[in-house]
Amino acid sequence: MRLGILTGGGDCPGLNAALRAAVRHGDTERGGSFVGFRYGWRGVMEGLAEEFTIEDVRGILPRGGTVLGTSGTQPHRVDGGVDRVREALAVHRLDGFVVIGGEGTIGAASQMLDVPVIGVPKTIDNDIRGTDASIGFQTAAQIATDLIDRLYSTAESHRRVMVCEVMGRHAGWIGYTAGVATGADVIVLPEHPFDPELISRRVREVIAIRRPFSIVVVSEGAVPIPGAMAMPDYALDENGFPRLGGIGAVLAGEIGRRTGFETRVTVLGHVQRGGSPVAFDRVLATRLARAAVDAAAEGRWGTLVGTHAGEIELTPIEDVAAGSRTVPETLWRIPEVLCT
Repeated sequence: MRLGILTGGGDCPGLNAALRAAVRHGDTERGGSFVGFRYGWRGVMEGLAEEFTIEDVRGILPRGGTVLGTSGTQPHRVDGGVDRVREALAVHRLDGFVVIGGEGTIGAASQMLDVPVIGVPKTIDNDIRGTDASIGFQTAAQIATDLIDRLYSTAESHRRVMVCEVMGRHAGWIGYTAGVATGADVIVLPEHPFDPELISRRVREVIAIRRPFSIVVVSEGAVPIPGAMAMPDYALDENGFPRLGGIGAVLAGEIGRRTGFETRVTVLGHVQRGGSPVAFDRVLATRLARAAVDAAAEGRWGTLVGTHAGEIELTPIEDVAAGSRTVPETLWRIPEVLCT
């Protein structure tokens, strides 16, 4: 068995743990070999490949990021891209690919189902269908929790409203988890359009009744109810998707204007992707990567390995690409989110 392996999309803690587990398991227990492709699908199309051995993965378990590098390139959005992926199979004598990626990277695989692929879910957004947990989410949520905890002391000292913007394009798992874990007064998620007037009302109530400051957590993909306030002007990335970031500043301005309270914004940004993975993500990455190599050895191509109630299961990639795994209403229908 000879497999190509790559990491695509945004980086996150746990990618190196997955690479290590796949290569070690494939080499020592499955008698296979690997070709590592740099910078995701772009490396496959451009021939940025090299033999990837146990020596290459020694000592990388606790490291953040990915030793193979990554990009958001999707072959079906590049002229001739899918043909070049097929050619890479022959050039490197591959049985197929193990693709460690998020919604875009796995979605790209669904656009070329004749290419043998096993998907491994990773994304700090935790929004991939077909799995209860994605590599990187637990670490990102813990980072956000730790940093929001730190905002409490400065908010109290200065009697301010602090708006903290966290990542989350279509799904607000980081915002929900970190917001609930820190006791935020308002949690604004992409799943539920927000009303800045209701948010401002809640902030006024908190400061009048509970304490002289307030904490608001907002996901970068959150949107207001129609006509309630202006939206940031987002630039587009290489795939035509908005580069999010800025909703926190706009919302902070609205809260300050409507309440008269001094309001500041903190954007956590890419710090949520960085650093060493927590234990949960290391273990999850190891389990999923080993399962992906086993699935490849069994010829179960076109599937995503995921966890369901703690057990590893396979889901067809076309089902995974059918939509995002968002925060269910049973979780976000709480006063801090709805602000009613």
